[in-house]
Amino acid sequence: MYEYRFERIDMKFMSSTPQRDYHEIIERYAREGWRFVQIFAPASVMSGGAAGYMEIIFEREAEKA
Repeated sequence: MYEYRFERIDMKFMSSTPQRDYHEIIERYAREGWRFVQIFAPASVMSGGAAGYMEIIFEREAEKA
């Protein structure tokens, strides 16, 4: 069984540039035992079809109770 975490990163206004460095976020989660799965950016959220945010998805094995 796995557990998941989702880290949302908003994009800068009128730009497709993330407001935070996603490399640092991925490295921080990796140090905590999380595995990077995917970056998801929904289309057509802002005008012009650019995503207004992206989510980074992480997983790790769940601790057994």
